[in-house]
Amino acid sequence: MYGQTPLWWAVENGHEAVVGMLLERDDVNPNTADRKGRTPLSRAACKGHEGVVRILLERKDVNPSTADNIFNRTPLWWAVKKGHEAVVRILLERDDVNPNTADMFGHTPLFWAAMDGSEGILRILLRRGDVNPDTVDRYGETPLLQAVENGYEGIVKLLLERDDVNPDRADKDGLAPLSRAACKGHEGIVKVFLGWSDVSPGTADGYGKTPLSRAIQHEHEEVVRILLERKDVNPATADAVCGRTPLSWALRKRYEAVVRILLERDDVNPNNPSEFGQSPLLWAAMHEHEGIVRILLERGDVNPDTADKFGPLINEAPLFRAAQNGHEGVVRVLLERDDVNPDRADTFGRTPLSQAAMNGHEDTTRTERGQSRHN
Repeated sequence: MYGQTPLWWAVENGHEAVVGMLLERDDVNPNTADRKGRTPLSRAACKGHEGVVRILLERKDVNPSTADNIFNRTPLWWAVKKGHEAVVRILLERDDVNPNTADMFGHTPLFWAAMDGSEGILRILLRRGDVNPDTVDRYGETPLLQAVENGYEGIVKLLLERDDVNPDRADKDGLAPLSRAACKGHEGIVKVFLGWSDVSPGTADGYGKTPLSRAIQHEHEEVVRILLERKDVNPATADAVCGRTPLSWALRKRYEAVVRILLERDDVNPNNPSEFGQSPLLWAAMHEHEGIVRILLERGDVNPDTADKFGPLINEAPLFRAAQNGHEGVVRVLLERDDVNPDRADTFGRTPLSQAAMNGHEDTTRTERGQSRHN
């Protein structure tokens, strides 16, 4: 069944004595594979049967690098995949074992160790002078990128210590390892990369987003703080593709904590318009981010009555948009300001009060009327 011989089954179950007896016969082929191309040595390595592996390797006619015919996985690959350190050591003692043979997906034994978090096995593999720790699989991933993706800080450190590992090699989408770490919120790994002189924390990825923008987009506050400690990180750099600044990303994520962190910086312009021509305050007002509106208004250089200057939305101020959408809480916050004109009309002569009434926002209308009488 499935091409498995008595030797194959003895190997599968780790019966060293039976394996020895069968190999004494001239009519037993130690390399006979099953239908999937798995040799007895491959199965012994996969199962972690150290004694059986040694017995098989004593035979001069056993090829220790024979891969299966489906996934192209060698005995070493299987030993690494299953975490059998002793078998990995035995196989790597052989000069005729290629440590860089990849499977059909481009995953070498070292690649898999990095992806699986097998730090001990990775150390063993790195001792081989002919191992390549910077291979690229069919999906554009490297061992370093996979270690970052899965948060294996120890493996990241081991790989970065190698001169033949590029710490900035990006994936197929242009995300460098640091950007990937920022996306995933791996604080320790971000710190590791920032300690490397040849890693630029301000470099944008293939989508034009910096690690800072990525951290904000994925709501990793501590990573944001770590990145902003660097002098070479510009907190106002807009994405090259969509034109969004870190502050703009924080607004869209309703990320009050990060909005406050960014606005504490003198080099962040709180009035910088978005890609749609709206100021941060206008954006927050029209989307009912009351907490963010309050944070923005704490900055002395924020004009609470600045109007939109883009496209058909002409001369619409934050109060106008908040009233139009029935955002009563935001309306109240804006009307507390002496520098907000409650009767300011847009280009078409529409006032905040008229828009609130037209859209049926009675509570907002009452708030507006009360303020108008007060004035």
